Amino acid sequence: MKDPENINVQSDVNTPIDADALMAEFDRESNTRHFTGKKKIFINILMVFFAVFALCVALLGRFLNKIPFLSTVMVWPGNCAVFLALILLIAYLIYPAYKKQAKRINFIPWYDYVLGILAFLCFMYIAINAREIAIRAININMTDKIVAVLAILLLAEACRRVVGLPILCVIAALVAYTFFQGTTFPRFLQTLVYTKDGITGTPLQICTNYLALFILFGVFLEKTGIGAFFVDLANAIAGFASGGPAKVAVISSAMEGMYSGSSVANTVGSGSITIPTMKKAGYKPEFAAAVEAAASTGGQIMPPIMGAAAFLMSEITEIPYITIAIAAILPALLYFAGIFMMIHFEAKKLGLRGLAKEDIPHLGKLVLRRGYLLLPVVVLVFFMGRGMTPAYSVSLAILTAIIVSFFSKDTRLSPSRFLDALAGGTRSTISVAIACAVAGNVVGLVSLSYLGQELMDLLIIVSGSSLFLALVLVMLACIVLGMGVPTTANYVIMATMAAPLILKIAPGTPVLAAHMFVFYFGIVADITPPVALAAYAGSAIAKSDPLKTGVTATRLAITAFIIPYIFVLQPKMLFIGASVTDVILIVLTSFIGIVAISAGMEGFFRTRMAWYERIIILGAGLCLITPDTVTDIVGIVLVLMAFVWQTYKKSRENMTLR
Repeated sequence: MKDPENINVQSDVNTPIDADALMAEFDRESNTRHFTGKKKIFINILMVFFAVFALCVALLGRFLNKIPFLSTVMVWPGNCAVFLALILLIAYLIYPAYKKQAKRINFIPWYDYVLGILAFLCFMYIAINAREIAIRAININMTDKIVAVLAILLLAEACRRVVGLPILCVIAALVAYTFFQGTTFPRFLQTLVYTKDGITGTPLQICTNYLALFILFGVFLEKTGIGAFFVDLANAIAGFASGGPAKVAVISSAMEGMYSGSSVANTVGSGSITIPTMKKAGYKPEFAAAVEAAASTGGQIMPPIMGAAAFLMSEITEIPYITIAIAAILPALLYFAGIFMMIHFEAKKLGLRGLAKEDIPHLGKLVLRRGYLLLPVVVLVFFMGRGMTPAYSVSLAILTAIIVSFFSKDTRLSPSRFLDALAGGTRSTISVAIACAVAGNVVGLVSLSYLGQELMDLLIIVSGSSLFLALVLVMLACIVLGMGVPTTANYVIMATMAAPLILKIAPGTPVLAAHMFVFYFGIVADITPPVALAAYAGSAIAKSDPLKTGVTATRLAITAFIIPYIFVLQPKMLFIGASVTDVILIVLTSFIGIVAISAGMEGFFRTRMAWYERIIILGAGLCLITPDTVTDIVGIVLVLMAFVWQTYKKSRENMTLR
């Protein structure tokens, strides 16, 4: 990876930032070939066809299954295999074997046509012959074996191009360990390619059945102009406050997280506007970039979509999606509240002001004029809450997005924009689908090698049965793995390997708490040095030091490193087993605790704080965000003491100035 500081990015407020170049540099899935003319039309037709296929599978699968010719490919594993066949064909056509190839317009080497068609044929073979192969079980014939080997290798190469090498390194290590344990080659091939514990397993099934639709939903939302609306809405809410531009970045990124699953895309998309504005307001470049990176990364933990991992979590844990979304609300709000309050204290410390009055939209007029853009999200949440399937709920939300686009000439979806949205949905689905397919292999390999039990025994030995130490080790594993693996794949891997470890070490831990723990720490890898891609993307816009930006982003997101431990130690944070009174107290004390932690991290409350004051108020904050009566009382007393002392200290400073 190139040093972000060496990228020619203009950070002047009045100079446009090349978002596409930044995305290609820091987000591997955005490094695609560029086409014009007939090749562009051909590629777009393929992507539109795939989007229509995904819609048909998700919505009409039951009806199409009654048609004899289609019955084989409309149910598992046929539907997943056809889905992946199309994905790989498109992936080999638009993703180059190496970065420099992407600079050549309309260039697709002959071998990529061959690889794409070969991948398509392999998975179509699996789709058409799935039932016969299932009957043969491990006695698969030579053709089955050749197809299986090709399928694994072609998927691996597509993963290298689209997702990156880290996840392949994990797979390679697991394959080596599996054969070391004595697994036969036919059983290895049969498990990974022809069973639910492999490529076409649960992760790819979920992607086929409805994740692709949610990704398409996000693209349609963006086409309606909801991203610009969120920025204006955030300006109207917080633009006037101290350090307003930074607070605007936090609020807009939190709202954009409702439909975006990429922290790098969030950082580049909104950061090209917010980072230069923050710098102009007086924030240091690394702080401005860190704010956007931390807020954009947090978008993946923000309900209702949570970077699509909520749906994977629902399927794996068998917990209703709406339960997961509700449980995730308070932790997500605490995360953003922590960043928001650190920005506030930093602004107070530097004496920064808000935006000029003429630059702030009127909230009431803005909501009346463009509030209808929120209707698709409202429709999605409403119907999911009423128990409708994710596929039908998101389909209604997409239809709503199309309808509301006609309310304004600027957002109206013309036929060409509609087709662009379908093609864009396919483009965004490719990386998620490939990551899900590869992650499915992890499930199969862990099952084949009995690695789960081995890791459990090793963790118990290393941690000495200490729950806290075990959680620290799991946290480190999640962060290291998350540094090179997309959110969806990272969650599947950690849900397979790490979450069971937590449940074994602490038998009384709710399943949701264990899975939320590994989910959170997989995500914060995007801002944790040394491989903090979201922070590096922000630093390229701000022209700041990448490492300093990553460290600052980690400090701003400190809440995300604390709250997951509380999931396990005190599940009431997720509203598990909590009464109405408990919920009210948890919300109040947690937010006060976040204010205290933010003040301690910034070294400013009412005025600047000495080192011992920071330690006291940090301790108070930790006490308050732990849902327990005794710790809450201790925390409140310490915060009140700190407030009184800081008020007295500030009054003395004011008297001295006079």
